[in-house]
Parts: sequence; structure tokens; C-alpha cells
Amino acid sequence: MASLVITVGVFTLVLLLANVLKEVLPLLVNRQLGFGTVAQAIGLLIPFVWVFALPMGMLTATLLIFGRMSADQELIAVRASGISLLSLISPVLLLSVALCVLSAWVNMEIGPRCRVAYNSLRNKIMLEFSNVVLPEGRFIKDFPGYLFLIGKNRNYNLEDVKVYKIGGETNAGYLIYARRGRLETDVPHKKMLLYLYDAKGLGGWSGAGDLIIPLNLPTARSDWKPRIDDMTFIQLREQLREFERLSNTPIPLGHLTTNQIVERKKELAKQSRDMTSQVRFQIHRQVAFSFACFGFTLVGIPLGIRMHRRETNIGIGIALVLVAVYYSFIVVGQSLDARPECAPHLIVWLPNFVFQAVGAVLLWRANRGV
Repeated sequence: MASLVITVGVFTLVLLLANVLKEVLPLLVNRQLGFGTVAQAIGLLIPFVWVFALPMGMLTATLLIFGRMSADQELIAVRASGISLLSLISPVLLLSVALCVLSAWVNMEIGPRCRVAYNSLRNKIMLEFSNVVLPEGRFIKDFPGYLFLIGKNRNYNLEDVKVYKIGGETNAGYLIYARRGRLETDVPHKKMLLYLYDAKGLGGWSGAGDLIIPLNLPTARSDWKPRIDDMTFIQLREQLREFERLSNTPIPLGHLTTNQIVERKKELAKQSRDMTSQVRFQIHRQVAFSFACFGFTLVGIPLGIRMHRRETNIGIGIALVLVAVYYSFIVVGQSLDARPECAPHLIVWLPNFVFQAVGAVLLWRANRGV
């Protein structure tokens, strides 16, 4: 149990760093986020990374413990005491089954919901801060029709602001300069207001005084609707029924010729099969992932005994190889999720069958001393 907690914690930390360093930590370093928001983001990511950390941790812990027991001759002592290998590993197998139940809950409900909540939080943060905190000393081309150059930016209080209004075919551009400015955002309305004080213009704008420039915030990141791979098991089942219902709904074809009607029906049927296949793949992927802990345990126990090594790096290396083999099937199925003729929803079950079958054979041989 101690090794399991440590290995799951290590893999959780490694998988978290990949997301935190990429998306959250830069905002914290730039003082755009507080520690409370960062802690909330990390908390929402933990159940999502447990989808992968739990099986990987169980496999690594199994390899390390049984490899060390084999290297220290403890298994020989146990067998000499009249205890069979199957009796010895029964608690470990029961623990793997319990982890399968926990993985099912995480994969099918908790993980997708936390991932959606994290994406919503991230999109909200990006909507507030992407292109909003205007960096100093470089040209900013993120807003259509404008080019900005900011001398200093002190918590939205700007100094030495230059705004270049890019002209079109019928009008010329112009330059606005202001010694002071201020930036305000209105996230609900996706607007940003740039206040310029004592502004002076050159070119097409000859006014002077205070000026307000309204800008639109990016809207591409404001759609927080969960994707198919971020849906819970229940949501996926509802989506599958909806696609099946739509595929059986008659569609008016208007005044089309017979050949056009046939082609249109084939096209709609293909689109319906592709969408249904993608949803069905996600359903089977969530369920198949839940059995990874058991398959990894069946393979890890005899491999740990055969390794006869107590080094931690050897166990971790073998665990990473086995994880790569297991998830390669998932990657192949993911690449074929829009091709129902390849049955991608069945491909995700292959690693479970292979690992459990191979593990059962190896355990039987190890129990007989082969």
C-alpha cells in the first residue's frame, strides 16, 4: 500500500506538471493569477490525471515489490513454509479489483466532469488575460485593425501608449499617442476598453483629449461546451441515443433527382455512422480503461518475480514499456474512431484481453515453479 501510494503520487505529479507548466504556471509567474486559482486548477486536474496514474502506479508498485521479494529470496521462504503463490497474491489481486472500481468511477464520472470544469476555468482565465495584459516594449498585433506599442504596463495602468489604426482601401490609417492610459475588461460582454488620456493624433485623426477605444475580446475560447471525449458515461449514452434517433429521422430532400437523393442518403448515412462510432468508441474506452489495473497486476506479479532485481529504475523502466504497449492500442483505436468498419470500440479491449491472458499464463507457470 505504501509503494502504491508513492507510485501513484509520483505519476500524478509528473502528469500534472505537463499541464501546469504549460498552461497555469506562466500566468502565475506573470502575476496574473493568485495561488488560490492555481490550487483550484490543480485540484480539478488531479482526478483527470488519475485516469492514467492509477494503472501506472499499480503496475509499478507490483513490479517493485515482487521484484524485491524475489531478489531477497523471500518468495522461496514463503513457498518453503507451505504457502502457495496464489494465496500470497490474493490480497494484491483484490486490491487491483478495488482499484478497478475506483478507476471506473474516475473514468466515467469524476474525471470528465473535472476536466470540463478545468477547461471552463482555463478558458475564463485565458479570456480575461489573453491579449488583455498588454506586454511592454513590443508590437501587439492581436486585435484586428490596430497595432499597439506600450511603454509601461503597471497593473493595467499604461504609460507611453502608441496606437496605430490600420487603414483600409478607402481610408488612410493614423497614429494616436497618449502619455497615460488605462485598460478595463468586461468579460461577460467580451469587451475591452482602452482609455487614453490627453491623446494626440497624427494622420487621419486630428483630435486631442481623452479617448476610449473599444476592442473585442477573443471569442474562440468562450465555447465551454464539453467535447465528446470530455463527456461522462451517462452523457455519452444520451449522445449516442440522440445520434441514433437523428439517423432514423426522415430528412426532406426537396426537388432532387433520383441519383441526387441516393447520393444524399449515402452521405447522411456515412456521417451518422461516423458520429455514432466516435461516441461508441469513447463509451468503450472509458469502460476498458477501468480494467487496466487488473490486467497490469496480473502481468506485473510474474514479471517482477522473473526480474529478480531490487533496483527501482529497472521496475520503472519495465512499467513504462508495458504502459506504452497498452496505450498504443488506445491510440490506434482513437485514430480510427471515425471509421466504424474497423470496429475501433473493440480495439480498446484488446490490451485488456492480451494482458490478462498473458498474466494468467505467467502466474500459472510461476505458481508451478516454472
